[in-house]
Amino acid sequence: MRRPALSAVVVFSSLLEQARALRDSDSFEKSRSNHDMQTGTIKKLVSDRGFGFIAAEDGKEYFFHRSGTEADFDSLNGGEKVTFEIEASPKGPRAKSVRVA
Repeated sequence: MRRPALSAVVVFSSLLEQARALRDSDSFEKSRSNHDMQTGTIKKLVSDRGFGFIAAEDGKEYFFHRSGTEADFDSLNGGEKVTFEIEASPKGPRAKSVRVA
């Protein structure tokens, strides 16, 4: 079995140290704050296509997909108060872990 090149080990060690430093810094906690639970109301529901939009108490609107709900998506009617987390997606922030409050 071949040993990894010394430079690869050094790079990996350096990256590991940087990750640990970031984890221990205040900026890590700030980046985690996006995962705090938010509250809002289901503003629009497109049941036949499996998605909807939440009007959050922070004044923003968030997309959510049926796969991001912890409630039975088919039982939603719109207008329900919900809690949710925000995650990054290729098209911008979206709601996940959507639960009826």
